[in-house]
Amino acid sequence: MKEYNLDLHLHGLHSGGVSKNMTLPVIAEQSVLKGTNVLVTGDITHKKWLDHVKKNLEEESNGVYTDLRKNCHFIIGTELEDSQSIHHLAYLPSIGGAEELREKLFPFGNLDGVMCGRPKLRLTPEQLAEKVDSVGGILGPAHAFTPYTGIYAKYDSLKEAYASMHEKLLFLELGLSADSGLADTVSQNHGYSFLSNSDSHSPWPLRIGREFNRVKMRKPDFASLKKALEQKEEKLITLNAGLDPREGKYHATACNSCFSKYSLEHAEHLNWRCTKCRGQIKRGVRDRIKMLSTENAKSPGFRPRYMHMLPLAEIIQQAVNTKGINTVAVQSKWRDFVDAFGNEISALLDAKQEELEEVDKNTAENIIAFRNSLVLYIPGGGGEYGRPIICKTREEYEGKKLELKNELLGTSDADRQRTLNQFQ
Repeated sequence: MKEYNLDLHLHGLHSGGVSKNMTLPVIAEQSVLKGTNVLVTGDITHKKWLDHVKKNLEEESNGVYTDLRKNCHFIIGTELEDSQSIHHLAYLPSIGGAEELREKLFPFGNLDGVMCGRPKLRLTPEQLAEKVDSVGGILGPAHAFTPYTGIYAKYDSLKEAYASMHEKLLFLELGLSADSGLADTVSQNHGYSFLSNSDSHSPWPLRIGREFNRVKMRKPDFASLKKALEQKEEKLITLNAGLDPREGKYHATACNSCFSKYSLEHAEHLNWRCTKCRGQIKRGVRDRIKMLSTENAKSPGFRPRYMHMLPLAEIIQQAVNTKGINTVAVQSKWRDFVDAFGNEISALLDAKQEELEEVDKNTAENIIAFRNSLVLYIPGGGGEYGRPIICKTREEYEGKKLELKNELLGTSDADRQRTLNQFQ
C-alpha cells in the first residue's frame, strides 16, 4: 500500500464564487505544488462539468482516473444540496455511475443551470442517500457543523437526518471550523470516519489542500477510499490535517455583519441581535458542538491524529511582515520552498530545520514554531476567518497569550462586561 494525500471537496466552474482558473488541468498542475495527489472531480452532476471531466481525465485501469499529464489522480464525486439547504458529499465508483446518478436526480432540481454545480434538489437527506447508494456510491454530510448548511444546523443526530439510511453512512466531513477533538465530544459520531477537506473554490495551493486526509490505498480509487472509510480498525486513514478550528470563519458565535463575538447565553438573551450594529448573530460551531456534546466522551481508538495546519503563504507572510499573501515577497519565497522540497506539504511537515534554514531563516523559524504549536488564534466567526499569531519562543507565546487574553476568548467587549456584571 502507498500513502496518498487526499482533498475530497472542491468545486468546478459551474458553482458560485469559483475562480475562472478552476479547470482540471490547472487543478492537477497546482496539486503537484501543494502535495495532494488524489482529488475529487467535484460538481460531477453538472452536464458541462461532466463533459469537461470526460475530456480531461483518462481511466488508467478500472476505476483509477488521472489527468492527461499524470499529475494527479481523481475520485468521481460532488456536493449536493437537499430541500432544506443542507449540503452532502457523494463519492462514486466511476464516470458511468455519475451519469446514472444524473438520470436519477434530474427530475428533482436544476442540474445544469448557472451556478448549479452543487445542485439544490427537492429531496430529503434520506432520499439523497438512497439515490447515491443505488448507483454504488457513498454519501455523508458536508462541513457537518457549519451553521448555515451543515447537517447539525437542522438536526441533532445523523439518525434523525438520514432516517433508514443512517446505518449506511461511513463518514462525516468536519469543515474548517471543527476538528476531530471537537467532533469526538459528540459520542454519536464515534462510529464514523472523519474527512478533512478544503471545499476549495480556487486551484491555487493557498486554498486547495488547505485541509486533507492521508490515506493508505492499494490504488488511488473509489474502492480503496470506501475500504478505508469502512474498515476503521485497520487504520488506513493515518492523518487528518486542517486549519485550527479557531481559524474557521464560523467557529465562534458572532454577528454576521460586524463580526462582534458573543457567548451563546448572551446571544440568546439579545434575541440574536448584535448590540453594535443590530445585525444578526449566528451561532458558531464551537457552541453548537457544546450543545451536542456528551460528558466524558473520548475519541475512538481508530481515530488518526489531527494536525492543525497553516498555509505556507501565511507563515511566510508573518515572517516577512507584510499585509498581503499575494505580494512578490511572499510568493517568491513560497516558490523557493516548494522548489527546494517538492511541494508545500513536504516543506511544512517533513523537511528538517537545517534544510529549511538554508532556504530562509526567518520563515524556517516560523515553520518550526508552527510544528511546535506556538500559534495563538483570534477566533473567527460570523463569516470572518480567524487570525493566527505565530510566536517564535515559548516565552513569546505565554506573553502574548496573557496580553491578548480577551481577544483569544472569542467574545466581544460587551459580552465580557455582561459576564463581569453578573458577579458584581
